[in-house]
Amino acid sequence: MADKREKDNNTITDQSPMEMGIGSSAQDDGNGSPRMRTAETLLRLLPVTLSVGALVIMLKDSQANEFGSVSYSDLGAFRYLVHANGICAGYSLLSAIIVAIPRPSTLSRAWIFFLLDQVLTYAILAAGAASTEVVYLAYKGDHAVTWSRACGSFNGFCRKATASVAITFIVMLSYAGLSLISSYRLFSKYDAPVGYNNKGIEIAAFNS
Repeated sequence: MADKREKDNNTITDQSPMEMGIGSSAQDDGNGSPRMRTAETLLRLLPVTLSVGALVIMLKDSQANEFGSVSYSDLGAFRYLVHANGICAGYSLLSAIIVAIPRPSTLSRAWIFFLLDQVLTYAILAAGAASTEVVYLAYKGDHAVTWSRACGSFNGFCRKATASVAITFIVMLSYAGLSLISSYRLFSKYDAPVGYNNKGIEIAAFNS
């Protein structure tokens, strides 16, 4: 009788948490822990608000006075900034919804997130850089090409443009963080490279 009880206890001890049904809800679903998934979801939602804010400020950026009128649509860099922020807002919302849903992370999905995060990071960076140059010329002018300063006459227009560009750079920083996360998720799926020494023994490629 004692032997039977000891055998039953050993069987229970040898069972894994999955076999016993314990902790199955806390299993890693390929997206990391629930806390990590929540943090990434919030980080992906952050650019939505910021991009929409930068977009709205720029869309409303126009001014008319006795010197004439100026609008964001008169400048190609500002139009590009509006389009880039709109695309980033839509992608951020969609990607946040996908990340929030617990599901196994496949290699193809990791590649898609990695590529899209990289593309949008550089797109929003280009929009911010091009718009920054226009704002700088509006404030400082360029005597070499006889480009006069415009912000003295259209100060309100320049203030709104500066605010929109500043928010766009915050969006870029958010996407830089997302790019790091998606890079880690992708490349952590691959094994470390290996090599062989002159005796044919397998060693890590990064060892000296």
